[in-house]
Amino acid sequence: MSTAQHLATLDLLRSRDFPAEPGRSPSGSGGPGFHIAELLTSDTFWDDDGTRREATEEQYEAERDALTVLLADRWGPPQKFSLASVFERTVAVDFGDTDEEIPEPWAHLSSCVPDLHLWQVDGRWIALGVAQWDRELPFQLLAVVTETDPP
Repeated sequence: MSTAQHLATLDLLRSRDFPAEPGRSPSGSGGPGFHIAELLTSDTFWDDDGTRREATEEQYEAERDALTVLLADRWGPPQKFSLASVFERTVAVDFGDTDEEIPEPWAHLSSCVPDLHLWQVDGRWIALGVAQWDRELPFQLLAVVTETDPP
């Protein structure tokens, strides 16, 4: 998918109503108050020494950064938002250590995206991040549109 297609997908998600129920969509997934688009997904094969994995991670971060430059021209510089503390809080909820409610899509994102480039535009949050669910799984460039404030 080209940069122009990424921007078109993001613009489409910004204009779309949010789904009433969580589920898959043609561009990724969504639920009440959010859309997550999978803009790019890497291959799942990794060399034993990890060199291909590292190069792929760098490529996906470069793709995110290039898209960030274009979006910064529209909306100004992004906030850089770490999801590390959100992940720790989500794990605490999962283990019953707290009854705090971590809203979606933030709980979901915190399990696979270390940090986001984040803007607030017209009452919605727009975010870009590089996801990887596990070392053996593919990288993904994700775009998020949500009306839910980051926790």
